[in-house]
Amino acid sequence: MPTSNQVLAEWVEQVAAHTQAEQIYWCDGSDAEKERIDQMLLKDGTYKKLNEQTHPGCFLHLSDPQDVARVEHLTFICTTEKADAGPNNHWMAPSEAKKKMDDLFAGCMKGRTLYVIPYCMGPIDSSLSRCGVELTDSAYVVQNMRLMTRMGAAALARIEKEGDFVKGLHSTGELDPNRRFIMHFPEQLTIMSYGSGYGGNALLGKKCHALRIASYQAKQEGWLAEHMLILGIKDPSGRQSYVAAAFPSACGKTNLAMLIPPEGYIEDGWEISTIGDDICWMRPGEDGRLWAINPEAGFFGVAPGTSERTNPNALAMLYKDTIFTNVAETEDGQPWWEGLDDRIPKFDWKGNLYSGNGSAAHPNSRFTVSAKRCPSYSIEAEADQGVPIDAIIFGGRRASLVPLVNQAKNWVHGVLMGATVASETTAAATGEVGVVRRDPMAMKPFCGYHFGDYWKHWLSMRGHASKLPQVFTVNWFRKNSDGKFMWPGFGDNMRVLEWILARCHHEIGAKETAVGYLPEEGDLNLLGLDNITSSTLKPLLEIDGQEWANEMSAIREYLERFGNRVPEQLFNELRAIEDAL
Repeated sequence: MPTSNQVLAEWVEQVAAHTQAEQIYWCDGSDAEKERIDQMLLKDGTYKKLNEQTHPGCFLHLSDPQDVARVEHLTFICTTEKADAGPNNHWMAPSEAKKKMDDLFAGCMKGRTLYVIPYCMGPIDSSLSRCGVELTDSAYVVQNMRLMTRMGAAALARIEKEGDFVKGLHSTGELDPNRRFIMHFPEQLTIMSYGSGYGGNALLGKKCHALRIASYQAKQEGWLAEHMLILGIKDPSGRQSYVAAAFPSACGKTNLAMLIPPEGYIEDGWEISTIGDDICWMRPGEDGRLWAINPEAGFFGVAPGTSERTNPNALAMLYKDTIFTNVAETEDGQPWWEGLDDRIPKFDWKGNLYSGNGSAAHPNSRFTVSAKRCPSYSIEAEADQGVPIDAIIFGGRRASLVPLVNQAKNWVHGVLMGATVASETTAAATGEVGVVRRDPMAMKPFCGYHFGDYWKHWLSMRGHASKLPQVFTVNWFRKNSDGKFMWPGFGDNMRVLEWILARCHHEIGAKETAVGYLPEEGDLNLLGLDNITSSTLKPLLEIDGQEWANEMSAIREYLERFGNRVPEQLFNELRAIEDAL
């Protein structure tokens, strides 16, 4: 028997029999195994090798054109009671979901290999980490999980020592959109995904485990599993601070996580380090602070828009040992996407000759790469105890209303801000792009239970941690009357982070408004910004009373959709803001 864990061994055998898998392969995470599977994927056409001179060890994968993003409308939370899933989730009764998935999985791996992937979300020896096992018939998934998690023998050893693990069963099936479901059973710590090979639907350690299942675990165990980057900032005095920030997908999270400060900041001695770009698990520490780990070991980032101008650190790590999915390809076999440079690719993301019309790379095309390839990667990402969080930031795309930066007045106010943040939708999920929707804590597609209970859990952190982080909102995407962005963004977001940290460390004042604390005139460092002055910054920090009164009304209506599970403290805070307005 490949494992001493009887539950795991029996589950693998049962799945193999039910799916009629031709063979079972237990992944060990070794370099030799990687090389062997890479060659197999090249041989069967799943991979195409890219230019070995410019991109050594890099591969291109083109997925089915109908399988290119998360499918939120086909993603279900299967709790015993429908009310526990909440109106924020699609629900299906566990018995119904199990039968539906069992029927789909019956015989689906005939002639295929069943891969057993033991993995650890977080550093192998960290008490904050959690383990899982994904069973899949996709070798492409194996290679992505190898980069995204601590996968293989070490993870299996921890599972055998602890006994517990999250069960994840996946098959690409026929890649039929009408036979595609992603089911989550939080009470059983189980995931079943069928009919998709796309990352968010198929790499079960990522959104499925690290957010939907983990958020439920976190509620039970007194911690937070969040859709957040973790960024380290060292100031010229040598003081190290850490920030966690939540943004919906494709709203600049990876760019912020790998930020390169303006030249003047670098000359002054500021340093940025990257702990993670997507997921953050936070637990109250003995010192009263929230301590965080990035449960992932790699980046599954959006390629379009990544360039030398927008994110030099991300671009620098993509020239070696990277899996590219649904990007375009140049004549000499290099990966290409919109926003990269002015070259014209030869092939589009479907593998056809590019005509010059439309997008050459899919808008949600991706790269998968080890976090250790990032120039700003911090060794603290492997720290067993995690890193202490000084500030929590919520953001999204808002063309109007929301100021550049705003600080919550207290923890309850901060939870209200996070619970009601709104953003314009992007190509990371199926559906219409550019629609403004509420996306609480950027967790709308990922919270594994009722949002009312989730907000109550956030509020309960006051009883577990005496030195909670300060809470802020940011909006890099405000536009002027001409439809142009008013803030340069990217590296210049460092100027906002500097103010945020100064507030966290009680080093600077602020202007109190009905909706929070904003920078006083002259408090944001604008040195070196030729097109931004104090006068042009003013509209970015304006609070329109009437517009915000309308927003509060919309927020009240939104909260009321979640019924009597919404904590009364949020409505009390809302009334206080309305009165102040």
